[in-house]
Amino acid sequence: MVEIAPSSKARSAAPKRTLKPQDAATLIIVDRDGPTPRVLMGRRHAGHKFMPGKFVFPGGRIEPEDRRMAAAGALDAIVVEKLNLRVARPSPAFARAIALAAIRETFEETGLAVGVADYGAPENPPPGVWTRFAAAGVFPALDGVDFLARAITPPGRVKRFDARFLIVDARAIGARVEGVIHPEAELTELVWTPLDRARELDLPNITGLALDDLAAALESGLDRRRPRPFYRELHGKRLRETL
Repeated sequence: MVEIAPSSKARSAAPKRTLKPQDAATLIIVDRDGPTPRVLMGRRHAGHKFMPGKFVFPGGRIEPEDRRMAAAGALDAIVVEKLNLRVARPSPAFARAIALAAIRETFEETGLAVGVADYGAPENPPPGVWTRFAAAGVFPALDGVDFLARAITPPGRVKRFDARFLIVDARAIGARVEGVIHPEAELTELVWTPLDRARELDLPNITGLALDDLAAALESGLDRRRPRPFYRELHGKRLRETL
């Protein structure tokens, strides 16, 4: 059977297909050693179609390799529970993959390996980024990872993600690989910005909301049982629900 492409007029009249959001994870690294908390943010390359030139937290979609990577420690049970709320196939493995995706993407985009170096390099890591991560001599560690918020990209965007914003303390950085940040990289600049001044950067709207949520969570002492914000759009209306 041969499928005939519609005419240009028909294509313009046809409704655009709504992209299904991809599960993704973002990692907010917080440095609380000084008088005011600082967060690590990176500027996206100006040539990107998705949020060009914006300051964001490192992150990206879950990859199959994230389910196979060894890790030190485990996520807090409350964090696992919250990450699994209102998902199609909830499981501890799903929550674990989210956390590992955030750590892998952070390493790929910044060169920072979040984890512990006490155990040497992980053996037989999955190919690709995880192999380079292991070469830094660090095991990704999950026990210090917290869950801040969830947000689904509204319909009509060039890319859509079901993103989980995670938090980890800067003391969890086990190693740094140089040369990752450069003018042609995904992130062309990294900054440690005081939390109370981060809103002065050129940010996507959802990043600004996450910063507000982070400030409130830090103020509460990062109580693991606190409600987590869930941002999404339904029938054209933007919602802020809780998990």
